[in-house]
Amino acid sequence: MQKLFYTIGEVADILGVNVPHVRFWSDTFSRFIHPVRNAKGNRLFSADDVETFRQIDYLVKTGLKLEGVARRLRDDRASVAAELKVLDSLRRIREQLVEVRSSMKPKQ
Repeated sequence: MQKLFYTIGEVADILGVNVPHVRFWSDTFSRFIHPVRNAKGNRLFSADDVETFRQIDYLVKTGLKLEGVARRLRDDRASVAAELKVLDSLRRIREQLVEVRSSMKPKQ
């Protein structure tokens, strides 16, 4: 079950980046990411925001500059989401294959 909101630290852990990185992306891509603030003023991100962060992370890792990332999110977000979905499926399949392979190795 998904949580309703994620803290900035949880988002950083999910993405494998540091908290200032998430804060920077949150500020830079404020058109796409809409955190709410708790009573302390901390940012809380929805599951949709986390998915947007994942898309940003993916696009940055493909070599796009921040302007290019914003353009892809604005103009072609559905295909970015589809690419990420395919990559997630491939990762899960690979993990399953590695697990099957390790279970087939003879015990010594």
